[in-house]
Amino acid sequence: MTSTTILLVGHGSREPAGNDEIEAFTARWRLAHPQWHTELCFIEFAEIGVDQGLARAAQQAQRVIVVPLILNAAGHVKMEIPAHIAQARQRFPGVRFDYAPHLGVCDPLLAVLQRQLRDCMQALDMPDPGGTGVVLLGRGSSDRLANGEMAKMARWLQEESRHELVDLAFTGITTPRLERVVQRQALIGLRQIVVLPYYLFTGTLIQRIGRQVAHLRLQYPGVRFALGSYFGFEPEVAGLLAERVQGLLNGSLAAVPVSAEAAQWQGHRHDDDHHGHDHHHGHEHHEHAPRATQA
Repeated sequence: MTSTTILLVGHGSREPAGNDEIEAFTARWRLAHPQWHTELCFIEFAEIGVDQGLARAAQQAQRVIVVPLILNAAGHVKMEIPAHIAQARQRFPGVRFDYAPHLGVCDPLLAVLQRQLRDCMQALDMPDPGGTGVVLLGRGSSDRLANGEMAKMARWLQEESRHELVDLAFTGITTPRLERVVQRQALIGLRQIVVLPYYLFTGTLIQRIGRQVAHLRLQYPGVRFALGSYFGFEPEVAGLLAERVQGLLNGSLAAVPVSAEAAQWQGHRHDDDHHGHDHHHGHEHHEHAPRATQA
């Protein structure tokens, strides 16, 4: 039995490549951190669910650190995973379960967006940033605080760049959608638009975004588009997670408390429409996801 197990929790995707990427991320994580015993489970669309992952971890460790591979704090982070942790604490009273913070809004992820924006601008042959619109494209949630995290990141990106307009769009649940934001930017005369997906790994929604941008290129032949990629294999993601784990291990970071409301959570609420369900995930087996593309 190990003293501590790190349990990574991915969302899971209907698209097999999405789960494959999370598996690949976990394999790289294990190689980078051989001192930690690491297991992986998924919220859905995969064989090993959260309950099973927690049980496996508890049976081989005295302490389990639960690390969500989630960008924003919507229902999965606030209610569903904590409910599973509360149940695991009852099932395994001799095991300590600590819940790490989700990735959230932070400087390391801002650095990823800044790098992707630079790559997209290079793909567009370095146009004037003042005449180039930026769209930060997220999943969208019925949780206004999760949407607020996206708005905060868009504002940070604008303040740390020379772009006069960094807009926010969503692929589902809430508005505005990508098509509406592009329409507005084109109407005010912007002739280059950079679309930056705010997703961790590949999946059906990443594929949909690619099709949407291809359609927009046909719809707006006078506008050049560049499309960024999801975050999964960027070094800042793994580095941020490692900082969280190390902080919980050495006591410099407090675990996220499991609220009484979350402990009583019973349902499975999805922030999604009825088609193409995927949150912020997806990737392929490569060192870095493909970078900017240009029409």
